[in-house]
Amino acid sequence: MFADILIYLFVFILGLCAGSFLNCVIYRLEKEKKMTTRSYCPKCKKQLEWRDLVPVLSFFILKGKCRSCKKPISWQYPIVEISTAAIFLLIFNFQFSIFNFENIASLIFYWAINCFLIIIFVYDLKHYLIPDKVLFPAIIIALIYDLFAINYLLAAAVASGFFLVIFLISKGCWMGFGDVKLAVLMGLLLGLPNVLAALFLAFFFGAIIGLILMVFDKKNLKSEIPFGPFLIAGTFIAMLWGPQIIQWYSRLFSN
Repeated sequence: MFADILIYLFVFILGLCAGSFLNCVIYRLEKEKKMTTRSYCPKCKKQLEWRDLVPVLSFFILKGKCRSCKKPISWQYPIVEISTAAIFLLIFNFQFSIFNFENIASLIFYWAINCFLIIIFVYDLKHYLIPDKVLFPAIIIALIYDLFAINYLLAAAVASGFFLVIFLISKGCWMGFGDVKLAVLMGLLLGLPNVLAALFLAFFFGAIIGLILMVFDKKNLKSEIPFGPFLIAGTFIAMLWGPQIIQWYSRLFSN
């Protein structure tokens, strides 16, 4: 029991550290900065000390402000760190409770892919753009992992083909081409029929959030809402609970 707690604690801390790194990647993608430079405050450009870089803890110890200039630090940083840690735990708990070489390799793969997805989620939410610098490496890694899995390759073709038709019919008004490329990654990760559950969830969440924003006068029917975050949310849920969702859906319509 105590050993299990230590393992889960290690996974959680590993996720926090990964989330901290992802925040760094997101910021430097935005500013087109190199990854080799030291971290600094985006407001006063003061180089950060190690005590300012402890995931989550530093944010709250500093009360959400830069130690040097006292300007506020974005809540994106602790949210991404905690979310990444939670995702690491969920993947570890749901998929990889038995330790062997195959499971460890799969664990590393899914942790890495979800790191790519988190970057895309945040970047698209902020900039309405899915960065190819992040998406293409993720697709290549997933393609290598599923190289001989026909089901996953077929799922990628079905999902991306569906979005490509929407993109062509609407001439890019209803769906960006970045979503078409993201659908390739979804298919390679989920296979059939799980990718269908992910698409259903993405449209469902998108419709609910869109209605809520319209009710509170934040958006109207002509407003642009990034769809990538909904696709990624649907992907993650289907990755963990896809078979259960499909089974529930089948029972719902069979009765």
